[in-house]
Amino acid sequence: MSGPVGVHRARVEWIDTDAAGIYHNTTVVRFAEAAEAELMRAYDIPGYFPVAPRVRYEVEFEASVRFGEEVETRVELIRLGRSSMTFGFEVWRTAGDGEPNRRAARGSYVTVHVPDKEKGGSAPWPAAWRAALDSRAGSDAGHAH
Repeated sequence: MSGPVGVHRARVEWIDTDAAGIYHNTTVVRFAEAAEAELMRAYDIPGYFPVAPRVRYEVEFEASVRFGEEVETRVELIRLGRSSMTFGFEVWRTAGDGEPNRRAARGSYVTVHVPDKEKGGSAPWPAAWRAALDSRAGSDAGHAH
């Protein structure tokens, strides 16, 4: 079953690249978070980012993307836990001139609900957020994260 998806399209700008004009590894994180923001907007999850720090991030880089090229980043919620969410993502270089699109990077990351930064510690996701996302995500409500 496919979970909720967010898609972000962008052009690689000079600020996104290293001195050779190839996208910098941190650019992938920004593209993934932009797609995640699209997902949260689509499912009407307000106030998510300030209370959902990333606790794990993994990326495999498969192809370079250069200044001026277009990319499409797709983020999918693959697991909705009691207080964590696991996302998978792919960044695809949109080819021109009849060339096929090519996957540039793929990976996953985990966010945890931390509503009180002073106290710290995780807490269950708000019921309204779970209801909005739960119908399409792989759930594991009994697993404490």
